[in-house]
Amino acid sequence: MPSTRPRILYVTDLAYRARGRRYCDEDIHLTSRLREEFDLALCHPRDAAALLDAFDAVVVRNSGPVQGYEAAYEAFRECATERGTRVYNQLTGRADMVGKQYLLDLTAAGFPVIPTVDRAEDLHRLPAAEEYVVKPRRGADSAGLRIVPAARVPEVLAGAGDLLVQPRVDFAYEVSFYFVDHDYQYALHAPHPDRRWQLEPYDATVADLDFARRFIEWNGVDHGIQRVDACRAPGGELLLVELEDLNPYLSLDALDEPARDAFVTALRTALRRLLTT
Repeated sequence: MPSTRPRILYVTDLAYRARGRRYCDEDIHLTSRLREEFDLALCHPRDAAALLDAFDAVVVRNSGPVQGYEAAYEAFRECATERGTRVYNQLTGRADMVGKQYLLDLTAAGFPVIPTVDRAEDLHRLPAAEEYVVKPRRGADSAGLRIVPAARVPEVLAGAGDLLVQPRVDFAYEVSFYFVDHDYQYALHAPHPDRRWQLEPYDATVADLDFARRFIEWNGVDHGIQRVDACRAPGGELLLVELEDLNPYLSLDALDEPARDAFVTALRTALRRLLTT
């Protein structure tokens, strides 16, 4: 008899290589657990548009930076939107899902974010610094990111388009907060600034979670996994580094088994909820 279990297309690039992380290990673990409840098939992001009609929902996970398959990603978004496909994460995210414009928007709106501009004539709006971070508006996974001396920033901006500029912050550490839908799951931090992906569990305070939830609420993604990346600035405050709402790496290997199980339970619940919408 045909299966009555929900059918999920799980989009991932198992061959993608990232510095300090093995994306494929995370997806192998997650899919092994999700198969306990759902009928599951894995596919590369370039194949997703052609396959989505055969499934009840699509889960986009560690699919790598979109720059590597931008045309296929846009075709997938268009097909999924036209067909009303259930996609997890839902395709309405305002953050990394559509580039880095949100860093400019949040700066202009007065959110606690590393100040960001995109024009040489606006550099005076940034705090003075000896060095600045310059990165592509459509960048991901640190691709194209450069550290530029202050005197050279106007020249760099004039020589290439679609770049963002931020002061290089001398932060104490980076910390990430992980959410399933709007529910907080766990936090991890990198106690050594020069070792971004050597993560340890972090005991988030009420103030920390208020900070993170402010960005989750701003983004308005009801169905999806989001990661709020922040740094602890010299003054002690948290500043947003990135709001990852497309395919955030989860660093599940940094959690103990009960915490990993709790995350899987939350994800299963979220997918059941999505399938009833």
